[in-house]
Amino acid sequence: MSRRGFIQLSGSLPFLSAASRANSAPGSFYYRGPPSDHFDGRRFFNPGGEPSRSFVDFLHWQLTKNSVPWPEVYPSPFQDRPPLRVGKRDLRISFVGHSTFLIQIAGHNILTDPIWSERASPVPFAGPRRHNPPGIPFESLPQIDTVLISHNHYDHLDLPTLARLWERDQPRIVAPLGNDTIIRAQHPEIAVTALDWGDRFALAPGLQVLVEAAHHWSARATNDRNHALWASFVVRARGHSVYFAGDTGYGGGRHFRAIAARHPRLDVALLPIGAYEPRWFMAPNHMNPEEAVRAFRILKAKFALGYHWGTFRLTDEGVDEPPQDLATALRAQGISVRRFAAMRPGQVWAS
Repeated sequence: MSRRGFIQLSGSLPFLSAASRANSAPGSFYYRGPPSDHFDGRRFFNPGGEPSRSFVDFLHWQLTKNSVPWPEVYPSPFQDRPPLRVGKRDLRISFVGHSTFLIQIAGHNILTDPIWSERASPVPFAGPRRHNPPGIPFESLPQIDTVLISHNHYDHLDLPTLARLWERDQPRIVAPLGNDTIIRAQHPEIAVTALDWGDRFALAPGLQVLVEAAHHWSARATNDRNHALWASFVVRARGHSVYFAGDTGYGGGRHFRAIAARHPRLDVALLPIGAYEPRWFMAPNHMNPEEAVRAFRILKAKFALGYHWGTFRLTDEGVDEPPQDLATALRAQGISVRRFAAMRPGQVWAS
């Protein structure tokens, strides 16, 4: 295999992990607990959901892919210098890039899936690299109180960034079941609160994070597929509510309907709109913009912010296809583009 081919394959390792059928030792590598409606005693799963594609499917994608070239750089016109805090009744959300948001709510600073690394990869010399810098330089981050981790893929659980945050701020880290084991195996000093779907946790008086389902999968290697849970989150404070979808497929809309029933009148939904082509391979795990708009309608949120596009090249669509497809889907469903923005790094939304 050529060096270029190796690098391209390294960038697809998470999808290779998803399709892997390799056997592992009995029991989960990362979590021990009783079976549930989404855990069979060894692996987590999506109740009633579509399974991941097979290894043969993965090879077919790699051998027949027709990806749209990306530019070497795709810089954002924005860069944010956030305040140290917002007021007790204020909500400010800044997009850092990919799936990383700084949510400033009720005087509390929260980061989602933080990644400031140059590559989303287990190795520094291969795998998806950044096509734009973070919308907030790490040195300009205010003190971080809480970090929300949606799942263990390298573009969402970036251990070097977590180590930098822990060394600087020692934030509370909240993650789905099993991800605490992964983090502490690399950095034993980091404290992690591991939660299941349906759990809630008080971040401060009057401020809660609630763990909700997502339709996804997990892997850090080729033999630990679905040994750690994935999740989405709702952050609620007096007068404000924010939904962070993490990484998710549409899944028939089932989990969005359940979340809408439990959390009516959301202020803003943070929804992924990228990494969706080819559709035949990606559909179980990544929404396309049209599905994200359908999820937005189900959730009945006042506003939505689109992410998971334009920073790391993971799939076959062009760098600017997600916002174009989002605009088309919004027009088709009669929704104002002012209600659902495709965010660029450094862009800010405030209520």
